Amino acid sequence: MLGAHVGRGVKINPSCRIWAPWLLSLGDESAVSHEADCYNVAPIRIGAHATVSQRAFLCTASHDPTDPHMRLTSAPIQIEDQAWVCAEAFVSPGVTIGKGGVAAARSVVTRDVTPWTIVGGNPAQVIKQRELIARVDD
Repeated sequence: MLGAHVGRGVKINPSCRIWAPWLLSLGDESAVSHEADCYNVAPIRIGAHATVSQRAFLCTASHDPTDPHMRLTSAPIQIEDQAWVCAEAFVSPGVTIGKGGVAAARSVVTRDVTPWTIVGGNPAQVIKQRELIARVDD
C-alpha cells in the first residue's frame, strides 16, 4: 500500500495510477476503477462508499500562469462519502465533491460540488439534485 490509508472492503483496479500513495486515503467500501488517475501531489481523500470511475482524473497540481517560472501549485481534493466521480471526469486542484455529489461523465469540475448535487459539462454546472430511491428488492 506504500503508505496509503485504505479502509475495509476497498476496490482498487490494478490499472489505476496513483502518483504518491502516501498522500491517498480511501474510506471503507470505496472504489477506484480501471485507468483512473490520482495525481496526488497534494492529498486526495476518497470517502466511504465513494466511487471514482474509469479514466477519471483527480489532479491536485497545476502551474501558476502568472509566474514567469510557472511554479507548481497544489491543493488537496476531497471526494466525500457516497460521492461519485463518473467516467473520464476531471477534478481540479482544491475541489471537494460533497457527500453524495456526482461529477457526470467527462465533466470538468473546477469548483466545489455541494452535497447531493449532480454536476456536468465543461465547466461543470448543476444539473439537478441527487435523490436516492429505495427499491422493492433492497
